Amino acid sequence: MMKWIPVALVLALSACSSPKTTYYQLPTAGSTTVVVNRSVATPVWVERVSVPDYLAGNGVVYQSNDVQFVIAANNQWASPLDQQLQQTLVTNLSSALPGAMISSSPLGQQHDTLNVTVTGFHGRFDGQAVISGEWILEHNGKLQKQPFTLVLPQSEDGYDGLVRTLAKGWQQIAGQVANAIIREQ
Repeated sequence: MMKWIPVALVLALSACSSPKTTYYQLPTAGSTTVVVNRSVATPVWVERVSVPDYLAGNGVVYQSNDVQFVIAANNQWASPLDQQLQQTLVTNLSSALPGAMISSSPLGQQHDTLNVTVTGFHGRFDGQAVISGEWILEHNGKLQKQPFTLVLPQSEDGYDGLVRTLAKGWQQIAGQVANAIIREQ
């Protein structure tokens, strides 16, 4: 019986020292949403938001220097990042364009189509959050392509602050898209 006490002690200590996994969900637009006071006649289908492989995993990504990216093992997205980005984009566009029909599903035969490719959605070693990529809006067979790059300072330290800053930047991208939708109507 005495032989097992050290083994049990080691197992108990190793269980206590294992890091806890934290899951993150992007918050949706709050009171800072820019509301565009123009009606939008054509429904908008947010067909796809795609992310590169390094962002498609579960871990929140942090750029540790000019060439290295770290994918967090214990700080993970609660659901796939591309799905979160698509859902929050639909929600933020719906908030910015009240009365407009914005959906992640096709909306009949007549609709605008929005596709977004995200190439950066991560924290950086200097305390900045990076959001980059491009969006393409199809309206009446005409394509409008717009690249975007935002580098925002984190307002608070840690992964919580990073996720909140990324969500704030994503909301700004939604505002840019909302303005483009208005111009196309």
